[in-house]
Amino acid sequence: MNVVWTPRAIERAAKIAKFISHDDPTAAGKWVVGVFAAVDRLSDHPYSGPMVPELGREEIRQITYRSYRIIYKISKAGVGILSVRHFRRQFDPEEAT
Repeated sequence: MNVVWTPRAIERAAKIAKFISHDDPTAAGKWVVGVFAAVDRLSDHPYSGPMVPELGREEIRQITYRSYRIIYKISKAGVGILSVRHFRRQFDPEEAT
């Protein structure tokens, strides 16, 4: 299955990496590599993550990497990465569109 990152998800991941890099640039690079590695498995196992609890929709799911939620949508076209956010932040349902 094809995996595509939305501009919003890329922007959020970049902001998180930038924040991490203020303290440790090497850790930020490792974090980015880890996030992309976690997402790569979705091409073969799109239903491996649980549904996003705020929505309860079968097609909107999440996987975790360290303290972050990677939220994605499954469709006939593939897997769309919608957002990357810290566990403490609730997912905004408007981002599911």
